[in-house]
Amino acid sequence: MRILISLLDGLLIGFVYGLSSMGLSLIWGVMKVINLSHGAIMALGMFFSYAAISRFHPGLALPAVAVFGMLLGLLIYGVAVHRVISAPHLSSLLATFAVNMIIIGVGTAVFSTSPRNIDYSAGALVLGDIRLPGSRLLAAGASILVTALLYYFLYRTRSGKAIRAVANNRLAAGLMGISPTRSLALSFSIGTGLAALAGGLVATIFPFTILSGSTYEVKSFVICVLGGLGNPLGALLGGLVLGGIEGIVPTFMPVSWVPVLEFGLFILVLVLRPGGLLGEK
Repeated sequence: MRILISLLDGLLIGFVYGLSSMGLSLIWGVMKVINLSHGAIMALGMFFSYAAISRFHPGLALPAVAVFGMLLGLLIYGVAVHRVISAPHLSSLLATFAVNMIIIGVGTAVFSTSPRNIDYSAGALVLGDIRLPGSRLLAAGASILVTALLYYFLYRTRSGKAIRAVANNRLAAGLMGISPTRSLALSFSIGTGLAALAGGLVATIFPFTILSGSTYEVKSFVICVLGGLGNPLGALLGGLVLGGIEGIVPTFMPVSWVPVLEFGLFILVLVLRPGGLLGEK
């Protein structure tokens, strides 16, 4: 029973991990840019969620976090990413890393590095001997809903189809009347919005600081490789795998072994299936 409860807890947080990596995966799949400011944006989402939930209901605060992340993404794209979009990968890495350091530096000066915690009660779901925290259930439910909305947007809307066309062949999409610049900006905006929203959901479960985003950024990279870079649904699957590991492993061995097994799996996937579980080679 203890193993089942731990697994369910891990899978619930795994949905949030999957959501956090979707933004990273989407930006890579469309733009071929590795966003090293991903973790810092998640941290800003945590603090925005902290401020918003203290004033509004979580149901209203979390959409506001997503909008904040999307607007921030448009700003970052226009200032830093757009200029290096066609440059070698090292240029985009340095540009997004610079944004990361700016956010962390300003955030440390404004918020300090003292831990924060969102204090609200969401109750719990009790099923016999199984007790699931309401905060994790709500975070998992929100992650599933956002995943479904993202899938609908990419496959059923004109703008989503334009993004997929640009991801497939940027030059051909431009010749067909699609604006690559607009699609790239929208992709980066959605990716950062997903990162900020994931940070806001994480903040409802765990304590956080302005430096907390780096931990989840590393997890997002691992998840993207597990699920397949550029595949949002693969990112969700990878998040569930990582969450399941984090849930089960502590029942058998010290929790310090969790990152060892996670990165061991990371290397194993790179060796045996470089494209990930659902990605292309």
